[in-house]
Amino acid sequence: MKKQAGHRLYNVSDAELYVQCQDALRKAHQEVDFFNQYGYGLERIKGFLSLCEKFHQLPDDDELVGDQMICTEKKNQASEKLKTAIRSVMTRVAMKYHDRTGRYRKFGTAKLGDMSDPQLLFCGRRVARVARQQIDFLADVGLNENIITRVTDACSEFENALNIQQDKIHDRDIAVERRVDQGNKLYEELVILCDIGKDIWVERDRAKYDFYCLYESNNDQKKARKAKLSAQD
Repeated sequence: MKKQAGHRLYNVSDAELYVQCQDALRKAHQEVDFFNQYGYGLERIKGFLSLCEKFHQLPDDDELVGDQMICTEKKNQASEKLKTAIRSVMTRVAMKYHDRTGRYRKFGTAKLGDMSDPQLLFCGRRVARVARQQIDFLADVGLNENIITRVTDACSEFENALNIQQDKIHDRDIAVERRVDQGNKLYEELVILCDIGKDIWVERDRAKYDFYCLYESNNDQKKARKAKLSAQD
């Protein structure tokens, strides 16, 4: 069973989360004497910073999707190459047998263009196998081992491209899961740091207190700024 990606604890983008963490860390470093009173000293700040950098180094989804698209393009090219090789055999078979005969139907190439990837691979192998069985009957229309080998080679190339594409899909799933897990750890640490920051400044400096208030989205930030400006009028 495919493992589901963990639930994101934060509603901002990964890039926004990273920037929020960096800003909070700079501020906490400046106010480390206050944070020390909560047991949140330089060592923990450095640990938080290290967590940020590990998160920053993870490939983002655009990179992973790009790799997946490149592999899909190569798989599609291999698919067309296999279809061409199959049609080369079937053109010769059609010259010899009517498409309603059993000898033709044995190749199983009906609706070749609509086949799924697994169906196409299965079809290619069947075409090569049946062609070898009937090679003596089809020699007079030009079927030979070289033409059959084109099909088997194209099958191998297509299967390899298909496997690589599937690996990239799985790699992306794993990377998304890892990024969510790391992002959640980062967010949880950010919440702890900001809770301390708010507690430090709640009765001392409203502006510094507001700095440590987390907003779930840009819209929330805009609303907070608007409310603050209205209160000043």
